[in-house]
Amino acid sequence: QVQLVESGGGLVQAGDSLRLSCSASGPTFKNFAVAWFRQAPGKEREFVAAISASGGFTDYADSVKGRFTISRDNAKNTVYLQMNNLKPEDTAVYYCAADFKPLSPVVPTTERRYDHWGQGTQVTVSS
Repeated sequence: QVQLVESGGGLVQAGDSLRLSCSASGPTFKNFAVAWFRQAPGKEREFVAAISASGGFTDYADSVKGRFTISRDNAKNTVYLQMNNLKPEDTAVYYCAADFKPLSPVVPTTERRYDHWGQGTQVTVSS
């Protein structure tokens, strides 16, 4: 079992940067693939980025490629989402999610593949 807590959200202006953190409990976090999803008001939750358990493989939604970077520090049980050049359309609640995938390069991009979720952190980008 793993518990996830997101942090780092806030109110920024268009063009600014933010770094979100997803901190996990438990000694087996290194065996979990982790993803970021987001949900804007009135919209369905959507995939943003994912990273494999080892950190060697990543995937991104087309809307954030070149602006967002996902990374992880397994020694700190933390996954990061560096968000640069933020746009108003990035405004959403951002959730991290984890899927048990030891020794696997797989980075699932669909919600149903993830069993563990955080409570979310709000990111608001003003124009």
